[in-house]
Amino acid sequence: MTRRQLPRWSELRPLLRVKSPTLDPVERRLSQAHTIGDLRTIARRRTPRAVFDYTDGAAEQETSLRRAYQSFSKVEFHPNVLRDVSAVDTSRNMLGSRRALPFAFAPTGFTRMMQHEGERAVARVAERSGIPFGLSTMGTTSIEDVASAAPNARKWFQLYVWKDRAAGKELVRRAQDSGYEALVLTVDTPVAGARMRDVRNGLSIPPSLTLRTILDGATHPAWWFNLLTTEPLQFASLSSWEGTVADLINKMFDPTVTVEDLEWLRGLWKGPLIVKGIQNAADARMVVDHGADAVILSNHGGRQLDRAPTMLELLPSVLDRVGDDAEVYLDTGILSGADIVAALARGARGCLVGRAFLYGLMAGGERGVQRTVEILGSEITRTLQLLGVTAVDDLTEEHATLRQ
Repeated sequence: MTRRQLPRWSELRPLLRVKSPTLDPVERRLSQAHTIGDLRTIARRRTPRAVFDYTDGAAEQETSLRRAYQSFSKVEFHPNVLRDVSAVDTSRNMLGSRRALPFAFAPTGFTRMMQHEGERAVARVAERSGIPFGLSTMGTTSIEDVASAAPNARKWFQLYVWKDRAAGKELVRRAQDSGYEALVLTVDTPVAGARMRDVRNGLSIPPSLTLRTILDGATHPAWWFNLLTTEPLQFASLSSWEGTVADLINKMFDPTVTVEDLEWLRGLWKGPLIVKGIQNAADARMVVDHGADAVILSNHGGRQLDRAPTMLELLPSVLDRVGDDAEVYLDTGILSGADIVAALARGARGCLVGRAFLYGLMAGGERGVQRTVEILGSEITRTLQLLGVTAVDDLTEEHATLRQ
């Protein structure tokens, strides 16, 4: 029979570890974020539904996005043991120079809609963290203002080819004059994908004050207050627009773009030229033959053609076709540092993350984006150590396979 006695204070005292209360609400929120999924949960609570769904959702039945997540879940790692992994090197050569981490912030449109600090905040985090930042043609901060906010960041400018070629040429000139390192041509958006969450939510740019949004605003007052009391939410590269995202794309973007336009851009742009939105090996080879220095395997985060290829599964065939003639990156479905390690082990030069940092931005502004980098960086480091690998450059396909 167990003999019981009341514990003495001297025995209880060492067990009581009461933390001092955190008064800063942003710090308090972010202290509870240990994964990108945690940041997503916080972002969902703090952001109006239509805005969160714009970031979180994809096209039609969202099959492409689900498959992307599932492809990373099928990765099986193969660790080596009895290796000294007390220190690991997470750096990577990307476009000819060494970066502290093997990923970049993908170009995302309407970023100040997610949180009012927007592209400036993301660029500053990229500068501090030593990773590239991509500014979208559909960004809500100008080319020059981003350059001023983060003068030493490695900045990439992402371009959609518009029907008005002169306007596109002017954007390229401005990016070149502002010191952007690379030009990213996105080629998977001849017309807008059917993003059904946006359709059902009635999302417009800027968000309009309807009965539905007013009711939603009652539960997200901080978001609306920031929207209404900071600089107007508008596209930095357009004079003005009032309507849906799909209407804008179909009005402005040119569905007649061909490889000749890639050659035109190659003649305009003096630095590295990246083509984003490649979804088969033949197209990867084609754009490299016409001047691309790198390709990004991407189905636009599942936001354009539903049931498009899964990038992690496509990667080996593209590497075989392209060889050493261009660097190969990938995006879509990356929500952890382990996902990034898996892609690198299977041959990618680096990855781009979009939703991951947008969840951080919505959760806590610039500090939330910084938390995204901290989470991904620590996960990359830990995964390398558990694999018995001391450097990103030492990863091989033997370290990661896909379970059938």
